[in-house]
Amino acid sequence: MQEHRQAARIAVIMGVSGSGKTTIGRAVARWLGWLFQEGDALHPPENIAKMKAGHPLDDQDRAPWLAAIAARIDEWRRRGECGVVTCSALKRRYRDVVIGDRPDVRLVYLEGSQQLIGERMASRRDHFMPASLLDSQFAALEPPAPEEDAITVSVDAPVDTMVAQLAAALATGHDPHRCALTG
Repeated sequence: MQEHRQAARIAVIMGVSGSGKTTIGRAVARWLGWLFQEGDALHPPENIAKMKAGHPLDDQDRAPWLAAIAARIDEWRRRGECGVVTCSALKRRYRDVVIGDRPDVRLVYLEGSQQLIGERMASRRDHFMPASLLDSQFAALEPPAPEEDAITVSVDAPVDTMVAQLAAALATGHDPHRCALTG
């Protein structure tokens, strides 16, 4: 990671399943007028089937998914677009793939207790990730280190508050003319 990051043009919203990545990511993208990519949509079908069956992914399963997310980020950067992408990015080595030496990509960590997130997952409908895999998510989680310069937001705050905080943090030092028009 570079020590001095540029103003963010792309945000990677990370956290365990059920932390609110999609809800928060969509809302932040809408607020800022940035593109949005649901990272789960980039999973190969085999990964979705494995998780639906209640089996956690391993590093080999994640490799093509992380590469697809990194490719989407690089595509946006090439075109001069700003965007928000969701990705659990539970381990530092996964974040190194999707963020790496991209100084204009900012990590956002949605932090919450296993109990709160478990309650949210239990009430979720029509999602491929079963609540039974939450333990494996927390076991794999490596919270961002200080040098990753993540924006950390507690998921126990109201969604509107979280979105406003993140939008303000991401817009700091941001020149809206640096992004190609997205709409």
